[in-house]
Amino acid sequence: MTLRLATLDDTAELWRVRYAVTENKLTPGRIGDDELHAYLQHYGRGWVIEQAPAPQLRIAGFAIGDARDGNIWAMFVDPAVHGQGHGRALHDVMVDWLFAQGLTRLHLGTQPASRAEAFYRRAGWTPTDEGLDAHGDKRFELTLENWNRHA
Repeated sequence: MTLRLATLDDTAELWRVRYAVTENKLTPGRIGDDELHAYLQHYGRGWVIEQAPAPQLRIAGFAIGDARDGNIWAMFVDPAVHGQGHGRALHDVMVDWLFAQGLTRLHLGTQPASRAEAFYRRAGWTPTDEGLDAHGDKRFELTLENWNRHA
């Protein structure tokens, strides 16, 4: 396994992983390459986990964080490799980097009662009082103080 920064050359694999997930599904075409590239190049940073050897599965998962406001824009692992620690590795490097940018609070939305919700709760995230957002996602936050205690 190799954890590295995501590049524009990863675009096709990022979409492959994103559309492979069984929860927090995204309708193809709702978000395009331009928006993805903006998050990778201008708004924040992304990371990928590469499988080794990779005869068919090159990127096992990815995470993208927005340094402007601390939004976790995307974090997904291919269902074929769930449970191998890829999500936690991606999460931790992204959260550490976002807090290193001077942010003190991060936020995200995820499908209620999903594997992702359970994952984020285990990682120290807490639900906000905002309820569900316009996409039906439950809102969570992670403060620097909670991260320092939890990490």
